Parts: sequence; C-alpha cells; structure tokens
Amino acid sequence: MALESWLTKVRSAISTSLDSVRSTMNATDAIAIISRKKAHVGILAFEIASLMSKFLHLWRSLSDVQIARLRHETIASQGIRKIVSDDDSFLLSLACAELVDTLRLIAVSASTTLSSRCTDPCLREFYRIFKEFSDSGHDPHRWVMSWKEMESKAKKMDRYVASTAALYKEMEELSEAEHGLRKLLQCGGGCNKNRPASKISAIAELQQKIFWQRQEVKYLKQTSLWSCTFDTVLSLLARSSFTVLARIKQVFGIGFESHRLPCSLSATVYPSSDATSPPPPASPSKKQQQCGILESNSAMLVPPPTTLGAAALALHYANIIIAIEKMIRSPRAVRPDARDDLYNMLPASVRGILRRRLKGFFANREKVEAAIAELLVGLNYVWRFEREMAARAALKHMDSNENKCLEF
Repeated sequence: MALESWLTKVRSAISTSLDSVRSTMNATDAIAIISRKKAHVGILAFEIASLMSKFLHLWRSLSDVQIARLRHETIASQGIRKIVSDDDSFLLSLACAELVDTLRLIAVSASTTLSSRCTDPCLREFYRIFKEFSDSGHDPHRWVMSWKEMESKAKKMDRYVASTAALYKEMEELSEAEHGLRKLLQCGGGCNKNRPASKISAIAELQQKIFWQRQEVKYLKQTSLWSCTFDTVLSLLARSSFTVLARIKQVFGIGFESHRLPCSLSATVYPSSDATSPPPPASPSKKQQQCGILESNSAMLVPPPTTLGAAALALHYANIIIAIEKMIRSPRAVRPDARDDLYNMLPASVRGILRRRLKGFFANREKVEAAIAELLVGLNYVWRFEREMAARAALKHMDSNENKCLEF
C-alpha cells in the first residue's frame, strides 16, 4: 500500500510538471505569435516599395493599350524582325516568357523577404501556392482579383510607394542635418558663451529644422509601408501576384482552366477592334506539363549559343545601336571624336566588314579626283551657258524698251 501511494504521488507530480511545461510553451508560442502580428516591416519598407513598383510596372504593361502596342508597334518593328525574328508567334512567346519570369523573380523576392515573418499559415506558404496556381490554375484562397479591384489595389500601392520614397528622402535630409549640427557643435567647442552670436543663431535654426524634419519623418512612417505589418504587405503582394499571372494567361492564351479566371481580366493579344479573331487559348505544351509554366518560361529566356546574349554582347551592341541612332537624328552635331569613339566600340569582326564595304568607295583616289574634275568642267559649261542666255535676254529687253521710246 505504501508503495502504491508513493507511485501515485510520483505520477501526479510528473503530470503536474508536464502540464506546467505545456502551458509555459503554449504561452511562449502565443506571445511569439502576438509579437509577430504587431511587428512592422520597418527598414524593409524600402525593399518592399521596390517590389511594389515592379508589380505596378508589370500590371500596367498588361493593359489593353500596351498589349495592342506590343503587337502592332513593337513586334512589327523592322529592327526586331530583322535582328531577332520575323515570326510573330515566337516574338509573342518571348514577350510572354519575359513577363512571366519577371513575375516569378518578384514573387521569389517577396516570399524570401516576408513569408517567414508572417503569422498567417497560407502566407507562410505563399510561393508554393503561387507555383501550384501557375501550373494548375487552382486558386483555393480566391486571391485572384477582378480588374476593378486590382486597379484599386494598384492605386493603394502607388500611394505606399510614393510615401515610402518621400520617407527615404526625408530620412536622408534629416541624417545630413543632424550630421551638420554635430559638426557645428564640435567646431564651436565649450558652452554657448564662447560661441559668436551668428553661430548660435545658425545652430538654433538648424535645431528647429531638425525638429520639424523629425515630425515629418514620424508622420511618413505612420502613413507609409514602414508601419505596415508583414501579413498586410504580403497579402497585398500575393493577391497582386495571382492577379497579374491570371492576366498574363488570359492575354497570351495560355494556362489551365482559363474559364475559372475572372472574366474582367480577359483580354487577348488581338483586341476585339481588330479584323482578325483572337486565337483560342493555347493548351500547355509537353515541356510546360513536365516543368511547369514558371520553369519553362525561364528556360526559354536562356539565349542559344549563336546569339549575342550567349556571348554577353547584347548590352554592348545595344549601346552601339543607341549611339548610331543619336548620330542619325542629329548628323550636324556629330563631332569627329564621336565618330572615332563609335568606331572603337565596334568589335574586330564588324570593323573588318566595314572596311570591306567602304573599300570600293575610297580605294582609287585618282579615279575619284578625275570624276570630280569632270563634274566641275561640266558645271563650268553649264554656268557659262546660263550667263550667255541671261545676257541675251537682257539685251532683247533693252531693244524692246528703245523701240517703245522711239514710237512715243
């Protein structure tokens, strides 16, 4: 009996200690969740503002006007058709791949920066859900917004980006003003009695300016992304990501089960005002079924071995084209050293082609000078003939005037 009572006491003591440990752990978890809910993005506001700015640029590039411009101006450009390809389908697939890959990179950045700091379990799994939506079109949380709702969210993000940019500017100016005040105080040394009146006045003005700048910074922190919670920010970015991807699928006629997407997002590359009817939504290719839309579009942007991108010369050639375009627009403003700089920018292969093309024009100096001499002689004969004809006309006019005077 004594042994049983002792065992009972041991069991009760162990269960009590375990319950206390569990309650302590539950309280700790609850405190951690509450602290995460109250946590603000703070200094990460500037990085988030950059992501929002990219989202806005991507969303606006998918408007009906921009899509029509892509088809009728950008893809129809002679330069693109001559340098890249003259296949409309290939060019449209390149544009689609670039948009999808840009969205993927934005979603990855948002997930890496914010997901782990969120309390909502769905937001903590944001990128996995986004990838599933890109592959299957399944939207379990109804994150895809209508066009009207997305436009409202875009205006909200615009305000956030503007206020965060203003906050950054004010914080920079405040930091400079505080640094200037410290320098003034260090240079003056001692107390105010040892400082001249002009320096005391400058210090007072600077202190007043710093006070008002601190108030402005405080206000901007409250109205900008600085004071937003991680859940609020990532929820906005997540819904925007789903909506932009849905819009890309509708615009380019790709994706799965497109009829489930909001009709207000529907717009194709071929606007309804065109004579041609829009193409039917394209079924996913085998590569997209195996790798997924995000991976297949990223792979499509990998340049083939024969392209400038593979040789890391795309940017260099783009700068050459820009320089030539400027010279064509204002040829009178082109200086000799600018032409030399342009020639030095050309790769050796292009210089060789240029020399061969120009050789026929400047190789034989004697023939060129002889041709110019013949032209000058011909111009001389024409000039003399014109003078003789003008003299004859003047003489004839004078004779007619004399006859009129005699008759009078």
